[in-house]
Amino acid sequence: MQLKTDKMQARVELGIGWVTFNQPERRNAVSLEMWQALGEIMEAFEADDAVRVVVLTGAGGKAFVSGADISEFEQQRASSAQRASYGQVSGRGYAALGRCSKPVIAMIRGYCIGGGLVIALAADLRFATQESKFGVPAAKLGLGYDYPGVAALARLVGPARAADILYSARQLPAEEALRHGLIDFVVADAELESAVTEYAESITRNAPLTIRAIKASLQAYARYTQRSDLEAVETLVKQCYDSEDYREGRRAFMEKRAPNFRGR
Repeated sequence: MQLKTDKMQARVELGIGWVTFNQPERRNAVSLEMWQALGEIMEAFEADDAVRVVVLTGAGGKAFVSGADISEFEQQRASSAQRASYGQVSGRGYAALGRCSKPVIAMIRGYCIGGGLVIALAADLRFATQESKFGVPAAKLGLGYDYPGVAALARLVGPARAADILYSARQLPAEEALRHGLIDFVVADAELESAVTEYAESITRNAPLTIRAIKASLQAYARYTQRSDLEAVETLVKQCYDSEDYREGRRAFMEKRAPNFRGR
């Protein structure tokens, strides 16, 4: 996929859309142009029926994303007015990630800090290595932390644990992050990519319309179930029952074979 910056990379292989944060010299700290590209990538993947699952990862082996690119703060985020302008761009990227109707997996190697943790929290599932580190250092920098990131963290680990992570600004090792539900799987570093790929490929073999309806339900739950969300979910569930995939699934079950789902 052609992008305006080489700090983000995107490709599609075997139904998996891979998104790589590619600024390893800064441990993949997210710059404004990277937020812009993330939005473009996610919108393209959302529109591409060939993409069944999205995987987020970082280049270089030392970090998933180490936070916002602090080198931009003096020019881009030195005041509340600049922060508002910066937030418009970063917010579009984050929103595109959050709107994705397809499963999103964060493949975390190394540091997952600050804005990197917010990005990981927007994923449906998080795989990490035993050496991964997690934290939000906002309180050590003096910046305000936006509500969506705080809320996403609190919904996942609970308000008290979120308070601990945010107030202390400490880094959590993978074992503690797993124990608190901040991440879902911990695997050896050498096995991370193969484990994520195998898991993602297993999802690509399942019925896309069913997966979409399930994700819509989970998103409605995370937003505390608004009526409009529930109506949209019900529409997606009905589409599953009227789909060719549902007929294919029934036939495959009776014929004792793997189904060939096409998303329609």
